[in-house]
Amino acid sequence: MNFRTWITAAGLSMLAATSFAQDAAASAPGTHKPRIDARQARQEQRIDQGIASGELTQRETRRLEREQAVINRAEDKARADGTVTTAERKRLHKMQDHASRDIRRQKHDGQDRH
Repeated sequence: MNFRTWITAAGLSMLAATSFAQDAAASAPGTHKPRIDARQARQEQRIDQGIASGELTQRETRRLEREQAVINRAEDKARADGTVTTAERKRLHKMQDHASRDIRRQKHDGQDRH
């Protein structure tokens, strides 16, 4: 193997190792930020869609947005020490489950914005 081939192979190995390390870090315990954030974003989109369609009244919208703000603060608090524990993650998911039910209930309760 000549020098150029060896350098190329070494560079590709380092690139693969770096990629693997990033993937491992992303799936390590306490680093579920992307899933939590993605779910939060979907719920906020559902609220926005309810506003646009008129399915949510102003009062319902304020209440749902306040609920999302509480979840955001709880998430920030859980991450404050750099790690989201299993218990914190369960609590966040439970809060998001409750918020999701509230969004659905309010969007389908027959009250429309006038």
